[in-house]
Amino acid sequence: MKRIIILVSIAFVASIIGYFISVNKTKTLPIINPVDVIEEMVDTSMLRIGYGHTIGDFSFLDQNGNTISQVDLENKIYVVEYFFTTCATICPKMNIQMQRVQKAFKGNKDFKILSFTVNPEVDTVEQMKRYALSHEANDSQWYFLTGTKKDLYQLARTSFFILKQAEAQNLGDADSDFIHTNNFVLVDRKKRIRGYYDGTSQKEVNQLIKDIELLINEK
Repeated sequence: MKRIIILVSIAFVASIIGYFISVNKTKTLPIINPVDVIEEMVDTSMLRIGYGHTIGDFSFLDQNGNTISQVDLENKIYVVEYFFTTCATICPKMNIQMQRVQKAFKGNKDFKILSFTVNPEVDTVEQMKRYALSHEANDSQWYFLTGTKKDLYQLARTSFFILKQAEAQNLGDADSDFIHTNNFVLVDRKKRIRGYYDGTSQKEVNQLIKDIELLINEK
């Protein structure tokens, strides 16, 4: 009788483990559209687009002065952040975490990292190169991107939905507008948003790494 109880217990535990393994294998990430995001995070021009949102076309210079556009990201999975090189608060924490992400997918040609500056007046190609070197960025995988402030901010607000309009420091003119966000955005091979993560949180970045693996293996 005791032996039967033990065998039943083992079978029960095995079934539970099997269930969670099965759930983990079949997990899929949400596809995030404007309708799924808090309205304050969405540019007013995008509110009418409830479904089918994809990241808009863009073209910026990387830390080597090369033009990076959607052509270079065709069929790639990538993570996006907005930062600036002279930031002394959240950006250093974010890019320590981003170094972990790069390390986790070192050499994987299906994965890229895009770090857009929010302060292009200071963050020239040369400045971005210095910053990239200080963070041991792989030039073929981690792009530090700069361009015009108008284009950088428009992309942030109409494609990635990374901050509430009320959080922008806007005193009435375009030059006073300033993004400062801790959000990492995960984008899939079809240019769709699949997740948001706190880039200062090791726990959330751990989840990001797991979710990137899911997308890499996604059929």
